[in-house]
Amino acid sequence: MPSASGARVAHPVSKRELVAWAFYDFANSGYTTVVLTTVYSAYFVAVVAASLDATSPGSATLAWTLSIAAANLVVLLGGPVIGAVADHRAMKKPFLFASSVLCIASTALLAATGPDSLYAAMALLVLSAIAFAAGENLIAAFLPEISSAEGMGRISGFGWSLGYFGGLLTLGVCLGYVSWAEGRGLPATHYVPATLLITAGIFAVTAAPTFVWLRERAEPRAPLGGTSYLRMGFRQVALTLRHAAHLPDLFRFLFSLTLFQAGVATVVVIAAIYAQEVMGFSSQQLITLIMVVNLTAAVGAFLFGYAQDHFGSVPSLTGALVVWIAAIGVAYFSTSPGDVWLAGNLIGLAMGATQAGGRALIGRLTPARRNAEIFGLWGLANRAAAIIGPISYGLISEASGGDHKMALLSTGTFFLAGMVLLLTVDERRGMAAARAAAAG
Repeated sequence: MPSASGARVAHPVSKRELVAWAFYDFANSGYTTVVLTTVYSAYFVAVVAASLDATSPGSATLAWTLSIAAANLVVLLGGPVIGAVADHRAMKKPFLFASSVLCIASTALLAATGPDSLYAAMALLVLSAIAFAAGENLIAAFLPEISSAEGMGRISGFGWSLGYFGGLLTLGVCLGYVSWAEGRGLPATHYVPATLLITAGIFAVTAAPTFVWLRERAEPRAPLGGTSYLRMGFRQVALTLRHAAHLPDLFRFLFSLTLFQAGVATVVVIAAIYAQEVMGFSSQQLITLIMVVNLTAAVGAFLFGYAQDHFGSVPSLTGALVVWIAAIGVAYFSTSPGDVWLAGNLIGLAMGATQAGGRALIGRLTPARRNAEIFGLWGLANRAAAIIGPISYGLISEASGGDHKMALLSTGTFFLAGMVLLLTVDERRGMAAARAAAAG
């Protein structure tokens, strides 16, 4: 198996290690599918925060999006610093372990929340989302160390594809339990907490290969002049931002990614709420829909990895964004469950492509030895998107008295604007700038 290019890899990369890296995507996908996308998001709006909607329609959705935004604001401010410190101390793996434990524990504790514990639910949701997002940044920072620049699209796509199967496994187990519970007349206040415990357990077990076999290849570097690592982290982030002129395509893509990821982030945390509130989907229907969407997303991520390596990132990502815009259009004009199924599967194909493609392109445009730092900025862009997109949706929904279709229009706008800016990115020029920055 070829190793990463240049001085990025000190030891050969085995297939087992590549699988171990990708298995983290498998492990943490259950959190996004069950907590953020499918089961808990709909439960939060319909049960935990239902009292808010009783007095002001749309307020429960706004409370959900505000919680997600608060978590992403914390990660936005802290992610680049954590990445810079991880680079200097070669501690990506310990930081990844700590964030995983925190996400698993807070997800399990969400099982104890209900209609009488809105603020506790919001606090635990924020904590779990912070830990999840920090882990996303850290696992992505390993990518340039375990893959050549030419193979990043394929390896990243493999990780995302495997991740969707992880989400599918967790959803499948949850669906089995929900079906069993509903068959016995048990309410959502019984089976939703159980799905959260299932999610936490699967995350803990399937993340183990990552921590057993993935290697920390970075070499620790001491801070200069007695400067603390934290202060050095802030200085490095500031230096990275000041050097934007030397990496114009990287930073242009980061802005593009912020825009289209605002749309992606909105769909992730609103999809189940939209299907439940607008189209009347039940818990079983929601889980089944997201399971099928995970399959199409896995296919999209896998195929896109090869398309990206063959055709280039910018043309391939542009095609994926066109599919996103079409999916939003279908959802907006939907009048039957069949329309929602069509929109969902288009979203699956596009989501797998944009998420795998965005991570791989950042890796290609990143100078060597600044992996965690630059991926911290990638995380910053994703977190900014996860604030802007859902908050826009929540505010429009609340201001319009719970009109989800009106709020959906803002989501389509983000995809369109991101695509326009993406077309200004020159991938070859950006890769040359990254090599020059590494040499300098």
